[in-house]
Amino acid sequence: MTRTRMTAGERSEEVLVAATSAFAESGYAATKTDEIARRAGVSQPYVIRLFGTKQQLFLDVLARVCDRIDELFRSGAADAAADATPHERLDAMGDRYREFLGDDHLPRVFLQGIAAAGDPAIGESIRSRFGRIYTLVRELTAASPEEARDFMAMGMLLTNMAAMGVTSPGPDCEPWAAEILATLEE
Repeated sequence: MTRTRMTAGERSEEVLVAATSAFAESGYAATKTDEIARRAGVSQPYVIRLFGTKQQLFLDVLARVCDRIDELFRSGAADAAADATPHERLDAMGDRYREFLGDDHLPRVFLQGIAAAGDPAIGESIRSRFGRIYTLVRELTAASPEEARDFMAMGMLLTNMAAMGVTSPGPDCEPWAAEILATLEE
C-alpha cells in the first residue's frame, strides 16, 4: 500500500481542523499541543514547526472562525434583494448565521477567544475581529448603530445557546431555552 505524502499546506489544514475541535472542547488554556498533534496524526514538534506557538495556532484558528462569520454575513447580505431594507438584510444575514450556530465547534471556539481575551495577543485579536464584524454588519445593511447592536446582541445570545447545545426546541430542550427560541419564531 502506497501512502501519498501530504504537502505542508495539507498538513497545516489537518492541524487547524484538529486544533479547532480541541480548542472547542477544552479551551485555550487547557488544550495541549500534543493533543492537537495526536488528533492530526503528526508529532508535537511538527505542530510547533508549522505554527510557532500554541498561541499562534489558536490565533490562526480564531481567525478562521471569524472569517467564517464574515463569509456567512456577506453571503446573507447578497441573498437579500437589491432594494431590501436594513431589517431585511439583517434577517438574511441571521438566516445564514444559523450555519455557524449549527457547527459543533465554531461557536465554542469563538467564545473561547472571548474568554481568553486576558491574554494580550488574543485580546487584541478578538477585539479587532469583533469590531470588524460589527462594522461589516453596518456596511452590508446600512443598519443604524442601535439595529446593529441588537443584531450583534442576538447573535451572541444564540452563540452562547449553541455552545450550550440548546438551539433546537423539543422534548429535551431546557424550558428557559424553549421560551427564548419560541420568541424568535414570532
